[in-house]
Amino acid sequence: MKALLLYPQFPQSFWSYDRFMEIAGLKAAIPPLGIITVAALLPQDWEIRFCDRNVNPETETDWEWCDLVILSAMLVQKADFHALIRKAANLGKPVAVGGPYPTSVPQAALDSGANYLILDEGENTVPQFLEAIAQGQTHGIFRSPEKPDVTQSPVPRFDLLQRDAYLMMAIQFSRGCPFNCEFCDIIALYGRKPRTKEPSQTLTELQALYDLGWRGSLFIVDDNFIGNQRNVKRLLRELIPWMEERRYPFTFITEASVNLAEDRELLDLMAQAGFYAVFLGIETPDQDSLQVTRKLQNTRNPLVEACRKINQAGLLIYAGFILGFDGERSGAGDRIQAFVEQTSIPQPMLGILQALPNTALWNRLQAEQRLLDHQGAAVGDQNTLMNFVPTRPISDVAQEYLKALWTLYEPANYLSRCYQQCLQIVPYSKQKQTMQFSPKQGLRLVAQLIWHQGLRRAETRKQFWQQLGAILYQKPQVLNMYLGLCAAGEHFWEYRVLARDRITQQLGYDPLYTSPSLEASPVLVH
Repeated sequence: MKALLLYPQFPQSFWSYDRFMEIAGLKAAIPPLGIITVAALLPQDWEIRFCDRNVNPETETDWEWCDLVILSAMLVQKADFHALIRKAANLGKPVAVGGPYPTSVPQAALDSGANYLILDEGENTVPQFLEAIAQGQTHGIFRSPEKPDVTQSPVPRFDLLQRDAYLMMAIQFSRGCPFNCEFCDIIALYGRKPRTKEPSQTLTELQALYDLGWRGSLFIVDDNFIGNQRNVKRLLRELIPWMEERRYPFTFITEASVNLAEDRELLDLMAQAGFYAVFLGIETPDQDSLQVTRKLQNTRNPLVEACRKINQAGLLIYAGFILGFDGERSGAGDRIQAFVEQTSIPQPMLGILQALPNTALWNRLQAEQRLLDHQGAAVGDQNTLMNFVPTRPISDVAQEYLKALWTLYEPANYLSRCYQQCLQIVPYSKQKQTMQFSPKQGLRLVAQLIWHQGLRRAETRKQFWQQLGAILYQKPQVLNMYLGLCAAGEHFWEYRVLARDRITQQLGYDPLYTSPSLEASPVLVH
C-alpha cells in the first residue's frame, strides 16, 4: 500500500506565531505528533509519504502516487481538512481520517466523503482499520470504548519530519486528566485517569530525536503533564541523569494544572531536568466563575502566589484565560488584565468560551436548549463568538475581550511583561534553562529584532535598548528567553488586529468604537 499522510493547514491563530516564524526562518512551532505515531502503527511493508502542509505541502505527483490518503486534524483545522477529503474523493482516492476533530464530530467527515473513520485512540483503532483493509472493505468506522495502554505505544516516526522547519520537537508522556473542568474536551477524549508511558519508553523517544541530530526545545504535549504525579516524578528522576550525561541537549516546555505550585519537589525535579516553561490553564481570577466551570483546583490557593512559586522554581509561565462563563460579572476582562499585569505573564492566551462537542458544558447547554450550533461546526479559534446563548450580552463579552487583548498586547505593555517575567525567574544553575535556538536561527532572530524593535519602530526603540541592557547586566542567563519573547511580540501585534477584524465581522460593528444596544447584536440573550 502506498499511503500519503497529510496534516492540514492551521489558520492564523494565537499559537501559529506566523510573524515570529518568518523572523526566525521557520515554518511551524511544533510537529504533528499524532499522525507520525499513526505512521509507526502502519505495516512496515507500506510505502509512506508524509507532508505537514504547514511546512511542505504535498505535490500533485504525491496524489497520483498514492493508493490511500490518511488525514488527522483538530477542530481548528477543519477548513483544510474537509478540502483535502473532497480532493481525495474527486481523485478517486480512498481517504481515512482520525484525530480529535473527526472523533468529536464524525458525521462532518462522512459528509465530506471520508471512507474510513479511525476514531478514538489509534493504538486500538488502527489495527481494526488495517484488518478491514486486508479484508477488502471499502468503508468503515472504527471505534474503541477502551483506552489503550500507552506503554505499548510505538516510537513516533520522527524521521518523517522536516525537523529544521520547526521551532521545537514534541513527545507525549501521558494522556488524560484527573480534573473535571466543564468546558474541557480532554476528559471526553482521553478520560479522567491519566495513563503514562514508562520512563524508559520516553527516554527511548528522546534518544531517537537525539540520534537524528535534534538539539533544542521539546514540547511535552500532555494536556496535564502532572496528572499522575507519582509517575511523572519517576520519569524526571531518570531524565535528570540522562540529560546530564548528554550535556543537556534539550530544554522542555509542557502544560500543567496550577496545583503544580503546591509540590516543591516536583518543581525542583522539573528544573533539574531542563524544563524552562509551563502553560497553565488559569482561565479567570474570578472565584465564582471557577466554581461554575468546576475548575476547583484553581480555587485551593491564591493564583498570584502560585505563579510566584512557579517563577521562583525557574519556570516561565504561559497561561490561558477565558471570557464568557455563565454568571460572569461585568468587568471580567479588566480583572483578567489586572491579574496578567500583576503576574507579568508575557503571553496570556485570551479566548471567548466555546462549548466543545461532547463536553459537560456542551451537554448541559444542549439540555438547556442554549446551543446555537448543534454540530460543532461553528467552533473556531479563540476569537470566535460563543456558540451558545450566554448569560450576559454577547456585545459586552466581545467588547471586554477586544479591550483586554488590545491593551495586553500594546507593544509597551507586552515588552514590559517580558522583561519583568524574565527578572522574576530564578534559573536552575546547572544548565541554561531557557528556550534554545540554533546559531543560524539565533543570529537571524537577533538581527531582525534589532532592526524592527531597536531601530525601525519608534514606539519600541528606547524601551528595547533599555530593557536589553538591563537583562544583559542583571540576568544574562535568561537572554535567549527574553529575546524569544520579544520576537514573538511581532506576531501578537499583528494577531490582535486579526482578532479585532474577526470579532467585528461576526458582530457587524467594531465593539471598541461603538456601544450598541443589545438589539443590534446578531446573537440575542433570552
